[in-house]
Amino acid sequence: MCAHVLVADDDRRQAEVIRRYLQADGHELTVVHDGRQALEQARRLRPDLLVLDVMMPELDGLRVCRTLRAESDVLVLMLTARTGEEDLLLGLELGADDYVTKPYSPRELMVRVRTLLRRANRPAPPAGSLSIGRVTLDPATHRVTVDGEPVVCTRGEFAILAAMCEQPDRVFSRAQLLHHTRGVDRSSTERTIDVHVMNLRRKIEADPQRPVQLLTVYGVGYRLTAGGGA
Repeated sequence: MCAHVLVADDDRRQAEVIRRYLQADGHELTVVHDGRQALEQARRLRPDLLVLDVMMPELDGLRVCRTLRAESDVLVLMLTARTGEEDLLLGLELGADDYVTKPYSPRELMVRVRTLLRRANRPAPPAGSLSIGRVTLDPATHRVTVDGEPVVCTRGEFAILAAMCEQPDRVFSRAQLLHHTRGVDRSSTERTIDVHVMNLRRKIEADPQRPVQLLTVYGVGYRLTAGGGA
């Protein structure tokens, strides 16, 4: 599966290793060495995947990810030397699709790249749009609108929202939602589900601090209702 991959890493030796492995896999490559170039080239080239180092000059990878995620659904694979759970969850919260912690083997990185690209290109099952309250979701086109206005969701967020739209008012446990994200988010944990839900509330609720559609059922999980928009 040939793709256009943008690699952003200020470690030039490491970037060269990544470039060689990706080219050997048949991908088209663009390599940059700071965050500002990463943002500019991602906007200009619209790559299929961005391999993004967290610690870079000009703009760090987290700021690049946050900015791009507000503009597009480009796949983002983050490279980070930070191994603390909070740091890793922050990357997912900002919209990264997966991450690899340093040090890593190039072969591990290639497996992550192949998995992300394969899942992104997997045909969606035919289905009509699903609407509940202010939210409309189209599984075939991977589009979400709120009151008719499009919102950008990561693949993990979309998987959760799709599952809940198919069964409105059903209470989903974190483990059940985790099952739905396993196909698109290899790194998901039950804690990650909470992050995805928090991000979804920012996108679909008029007031994320007082949700009326995506509700917490304490001690159990979450449910999606028509809320005030029914």
